[in-house]
Amino acid sequence: MTNKKQTSKSVASQASKVLRDPNASVTQKKLAASALSQAAAGKETGKAMEATASAALKSDKYSDLTKTFAGSVVSQSDKKR
Repeated sequence: MTNKKQTSKSVASQASKVLRDPNASVTQKKLAASALSQAAAGKETGKAMEATASAALKSDKYSDLTKTFAGSVVSQSDKKR
């Protein structure tokens, strides 16, 4: 079954800005790239990125924006995992 979820336009726009920001962290850029790549329906989060997003959501050290990307990424993961 194809994943029909996709990243919202507002989150995709924020992700695009983060990817151009030289001061953004590596983790934030990874999550932003994953969220942006899922702006079209049919893409699904991989196992490694799912783990990264999950860890970011559980941690207090990440910003709300990073957690927004992480939430988007996790919501598009394979439910069988």
